[in-house]
Amino acid sequence: MTVRQRHVFVLGLTDLHEGELSTVRDDDVTFHGLLDYDALVSDSAYDFDALLDQARAQLAEFDGPVDAILTHWDFPTSVLGPMLAAERGLPAPSLTSVLRCEHKYWSRLEQRAAVPEVVPAFTAFDPFADRPLDHIDLDFPFWVKPIKAHSSNLGFKVTDAHDLDAAVEQIRAEITGVGDAFDQVLRRVDLPQELGDAGGSTCLAEEVVEGIQVAPEGSMSGGHYAVHGVFDMRKDSDGLSIRELDYPAATVPQEVQQRCIDTTERLLRHIGYDDACFNAEYMWDESTDTLRMIEVNTRISQSHSDLFAKVDGRSNHQVALDVALGKRPRMPHREGRFAVAAQHMVVHDEDAVVRRVPDERDLERIADRFPGTEVAVKVQPGDRLSDLPHQDSYRYVLATVYAGDASRDALASRLDQIERMLTFDLENR
Repeated sequence: MTVRQRHVFVLGLTDLHEGELSTVRDDDVTFHGLLDYDALVSDSAYDFDALLDQARAQLAEFDGPVDAILTHWDFPTSVLGPMLAAERGLPAPSLTSVLRCEHKYWSRLEQRAAVPEVVPAFTAFDPFADRPLDHIDLDFPFWVKPIKAHSSNLGFKVTDAHDLDAAVEQIRAEITGVGDAFDQVLRRVDLPQELGDAGGSTCLAEEVVEGIQVAPEGSMSGGHYAVHGVFDMRKDSDGLSIRELDYPAATVPQEVQQRCIDTTERLLRHIGYDDACFNAEYMWDESTDTLRMIEVNTRISQSHSDLFAKVDGRSNHQVALDVALGKRPRMPHREGRFAVAAQHMVVHDEDAVVRRVPDERDLERIADRFPGTEVAVKVQPGDRLSDLPHQDSYRYVLATVYAGDASRDALASRLDQIERMLTFDLENR
């Protein structure tokens, strides 16, 4: 019996992800890139309708069946994928259920209705208002962030009115790059009255929560809820930015991990989310045993993919593929090369101009000394760090290291040695 080759399109496919997809156990699947990385990730402003039309045209030009569409990047990809799949009758979550997670204010309202015990205090405000502080009913300190941004861009911890003014100034200058595109999406659904006029360029102010950050990742497929991994999210010493993802999670007790898993299921069922993957983020305060939900993302995390492959033997694209094909997800457990793995970010705290980055020989030396290690250099000579798109508000990422080892202590030592081998020449300005 001849098995038909199935054609799966991956939005923003890169060389790194092609390697991760090679771990997927489906010999009758051929992967194709859909739109390019720069248009979907690197740009700082988007035209969602134009991207949707370009993707539709590329799929229409394909001489063969389109069997699935995979998504692993943040907005706009996280919305494009489900929309394109639904248009072709492929398994996909409803656009409304996606936006109930993607729109941070709408998501908080749904969380307050379904899982109120894990929701921090929050309020929406217009960053373009004459006096934004008049519309925020929280005491300092608190976080401010757009209701839709790429990764952690334009997120600020503010401790007084001066901090808020500085944050709002930067938000006003940059928020519409994503906000206008998100408005194009919001016009496609019926919005609840309680959202008011909270559109794509609205901001959220939220209570500061402290503790240990942890992230379960899983799927909902045909009503079947499953989690295939839980991650530690380790912060910088200042507690403001994520510096490292560790898999599997070990800093939070299993009972707390299970609370995260159960709470996420309650929320997803409440909003009607199905036939898609997710990753959720929580903060646990050990001293008070308080759990707070940070957010739920409507996709697998590309940051997790290599770590799953290192520890479990396959990347999380296996789950995404199964769900997209309408199958019950399959994921091996601890069948990989390493017992533990991490994504570690090499960062710089101040603005600078890049003069030199590690070259191919530098990266080859690291690969030879530490087999199984991948390094993604994020900057090039001549780059000014403050001009790079989608950077965290508190630091600049120079490189991302993916590594595994037999124990957490051995992995920490390995990452320290690798970072010292990565030579960047930066001119601070």
